[in-house]
Amino acid sequence: MTNDDQIAKVLANAKTIAVVGLSDKPWRPSYGVSNYMQKHGYHIIPVNPNVEESLGEKAYQRLQDVPDKIDIVNIFRQPAHVGAIVDAAIRLGAKCVWMQEGIYDHAAAGRAYAAGLTVIENRCILKYHRALAS
Repeated sequence: MTNDDQIAKVLANAKTIAVVGLSDKPWRPSYGVSNYMQKHGYHIIPVNPNVEESLGEKAYQRLQDVPDKIDIVNIFRQPAHVGAIVDAAIRLGAKCVWMQEGIYDHAAAGRAYAAGLTVIENRCILKYHRALAS
């Protein structure tokens, strides 16, 4: 289990967040959370095969297509899709896999931990960032 100090360190050291499942619709939670993080200085990379861009950034169909170095892979997908996303994050050398509220996959989390990634499950990145900033 990742503790609050580890989460604070991840957020302090991260610059780039690839958001898997980022929508281009402002009323969707993925958009609101990512918009907040972008406004607080993070480079957001949308990963969604159904959109061409979101938040003014080019979207990529798959995590594997992202050319930039990724610090955090923030997942807004159903738990059934998490394993493949985590495996891609491991192969790409991401530092952290963050599964938003309601999203968890303990087997995938175990693989990520074993590969040296920080793993955060079932927590909202916006809520943690906001709490640390206050």
